[in-house]
Amino acid sequence: MGLKKSLLLIIAVLLIDQISKVYIKTHFVLGESIEVFSWFKILFIENSGAAWGAKLSDFLPLSEPVGKLILTVFRLFAVAGIGYWLYDTIKKQSSKILILAVSLIFAGALGNIIDSVFYGVIFNDSYQQVATAFSEEPYGGFFYGKVVDMLYFPLIDTTWPEWVPYFGGNDFRFFEPVFNIADMAISTGVGILIVFNKKAFGKLEDETGVDNNYQSSENE
Repeated sequence: MGLKKSLLLIIAVLLIDQISKVYIKTHFVLGESIEVFSWFKILFIENSGAAWGAKLSDFLPLSEPVGKLILTVFRLFAVAGIGYWLYDTIKKQSSKILILAVSLIFAGALGNIIDSVFYGVIFNDSYQQVATAFSEEPYGGFFYGKVVDMLYFPLIDTTWPEWVPYFGGNDFRFFEPVFNIADMAISTGVGILIVFNKKAFGKLEDETGVDNNYQSSENE
């Protein structure tokens, strides 16, 4: 997989991700949902924190705006690092699987950082109203945007039986997190690296010129 195919993949993911986010942002009120299937809903939420909605201010003695700024700056450095990783893997002509995985991770990270950096100055608030683009009253500033999430898969939505200790009678929902196309790209890329680890990094090991069988015989 070369540079052109990698760029095409990244552009495709970014377009799908951003088009879906802008559509949801400009057509849904915050918290509004549409049931597509019993196990799949479009649910509009906004995430101002990290994964699972966590915020730095939840763990550190920081105000929420400062925590948000630190998180966005960290994401920028992370995207730059992943971008260099992708450039390096393509330059070294690494395995196609590795380039594919890193391309997906980079596209997803870039998609979410666009929200964090720019959405705060592009859109107004979605609370009890449908937001408009390029509003005269944006809800935030640069680096203070919120990530738009909308994909919700409550595959199991039930109640724990009364006889179950501690959990009995409580609601049980699986899978509960709400995510977006960018998150899917990142998760898919990471999943590829985990499942196809040997194939992804096999070419790098071959290029070192190390014969593992020879090494093992020398050590005996």
